[in-house]
Amino acid sequence: MGFLPREGAFPALRIRAKALEPRGPFARTQAEYLLPDELAVRRLTGLLEATGTAVAAHFYMDPQLQGVLAASPWPHSSVTDSLAMADRAMEMLDQGARRVVVLGVDFMSENVRAVFDAQGLAHVPVHRVATEPIGCSLAEAAASPAYDAWLQQAAAVPNALHVIYINTGLDVKARAEVQIPTLTCTSSNALQSILQAVAQVPEVAIRFGPDTYMGRNLQVYLRRLAAMSPAQVAQVHPDVTPAMVAAALERFEAFPDGNCIVHDVFGAEVARVIRADYQQALVAAHLEVPGEMFDLALEAQAEGRGVVGSTSDILHFILARVDAAVAGDAEPAEPISVILGTEAGMITSIVRAVQARLLQHRAAGGADLCVEIIFPVAEDAVATTDDRELVVVPGVAASEGCSAMGGCATCPYMKMNSLDTLIALLERIRDGATAADLAAYEPTRWAGTLAGRPLAAWGTQPILAMRHFQRTGCLSDELVARVRGPQAQQQE
Repeated sequence: MGFLPREGAFPALRIRAKALEPRGPFARTQAEYLLPDELAVRRLTGLLEATGTAVAAHFYMDPQLQGVLAASPWPHSSVTDSLAMADRAMEMLDQGARRVVVLGVDFMSENVRAVFDAQGLAHVPVHRVATEPIGCSLAEAAASPAYDAWLQQAAAVPNALHVIYINTGLDVKARAEVQIPTLTCTSSNALQSILQAVAQVPEVAIRFGPDTYMGRNLQVYLRRLAAMSPAQVAQVHPDVTPAMVAAALERFEAFPDGNCIVHDVFGAEVARVIRADYQQALVAAHLEVPGEMFDLALEAQAEGRGVVGSTSDILHFILARVDAAVAGDAEPAEPISVILGTEAGMITSIVRAVQARLLQHRAAGGADLCVEIIFPVAEDAVATTDDRELVVVPGVAASEGCSAMGGCATCPYMKMNSLDTLIALLERIRDGATAADLAAYEPTRWAGTLAGRPLAAWGTQPILAMRHFQRTGCLSDELVARVRGPQAQQQE
């Protein structure tokens, strides 16, 4: 199985309707995880059924855990991006689940907890799978004194709007909302959120955080828009002109010291290798990647062979290319090759979705199409273990030590959510653990107050503002009034 890599090539995984063909130990380990042990699947399924547990997992879970979850017939299991986790958890409750385990970092489980509480579901148990904190470098940057100081300065700026990335804690959103009008965004709607703010408040001063790379990349987007014709800009947003974008750029500022330790590995050297050796490949990159990789992916997107966006955007882009190949009904001489510029754990969702398309196509008599996912990481980005079956795993020892060719491309915090920890928690629940026994597995409930109002209410306000934008396409009148300030309201 598989094929030999040429010297210096990135590891890759070729996906066919009924086969996986890995190149290199990193990709080989990913493929092995996608063929889960049947005993493990039955064991986990039995525990989920016995405890009535729904699983809300993030795309960045390790492939072993995702593989077992995907193979389980248990219906209440979902792997999504951070935005959709709480929504899917609510849906699974409506479908009959009695409790929820969140497989992600702590701000994700806290967000699910807060959404449940706000919906009158405080009695429904929500669990993490670790007793120790499951951190996030971005969330920690936003919780730092430096971020608080930056927000205090931003609050003094006229017409300021704080656009905060969703990957932050509820308490951080609350403290921000108390100081300055705050709008949550995701990597898929950040640009449109900013443009809508410019459309409704032309004098707006955007303060974006905590992701420094994403902030820089948004500035690049805005700079390109400012240089376009009015007709071109109108295609992106009908109520914004190049002059409005240029003016907004003068008042745009990003937090200078926040990054995701996973996307941080996709730097200049990785981009150089891709430009030199993978000129024909499609490029799919997360909006959080550093500038060099972002510029490369943005160029590819402009040429119709790439995408820059969220994890969901990346998955949809790959599936659209597969659908186009299926519609063509001809086996290309080369596979559909895609550079995966984000966390390697996403490969499970990609493989499942792609193989479903390819299997359907083959069953209808179509050609044996091939999709190749290329991991821009070093071939030696694996670690040895003491496990006799899993000799190597993605990432390097202690999830540190990224190499010049790329990095481990796996999040050490996300990998605290393992199959073993999930099974151990479910066994405790099945065996009658009390609420006190499970207290360490509960996400933090932010029960304090700020400025005479519950902290959780402050923290959910920026999320509700984003929900309003997603639902209507506009910022709420209340948020716009706060951005303009009391003086503007008096003038009106």
